[in-house]
Amino acid sequence: MEKVPMTAAGFNRLQEELKLLKTIERPAVIKAIAEAREHGDLSENAEYHAARERQSFIEGRVLELEDKISRAEVIDPAKMSGNTVKFGATVTLADQDTDEETTYQIVGQDESDIKNGMLSIQAPLARALIGKAVGDSVEVSTPGGSKLYEIITVAFR
Repeated sequence: MEKVPMTAAGFNRLQEELKLLKTIERPAVIKAIAEAREHGDLSENAEYHAARERQSFIEGRVLELEDKISRAEVIDPAKMSGNTVKFGATVTLADQDTDEETTYQIVGQDESDIKNGMLSIQAPLARALIGKAVGDSVEVSTPGGSKLYEIITVAFR
């Protein structure tokens, strides 16, 4: 069984979503199905079919979340140190063409949010950064062509 790396914040978000689905969403959809059944003929009852579809989605998501939570390997970046990039590191990069600096934290796949600087460990840039140190150059293939970055800082927060 493959472990799923994630930060404590990401783990907590998954647990909160699971709790919401089990305690609020699931009972609400069960009630909606019961109300739709009372309207009679189920073959032409759009409310019933929509509620059943929603129930199917919720149950699938519950199973997915339970699986990820059971396989979670919670990593606390604050307890790490060094100048080598690894999971949880906050990395500042300089684009070697434009000198534009960007900062990303390397996080689990479910936590990624590129607009907020959260880069998935599965992303090509993150995979290229892992194991590199401050001052190293990294080349990454992008849809727009190859990009070259220099690692400016590596921090663990």
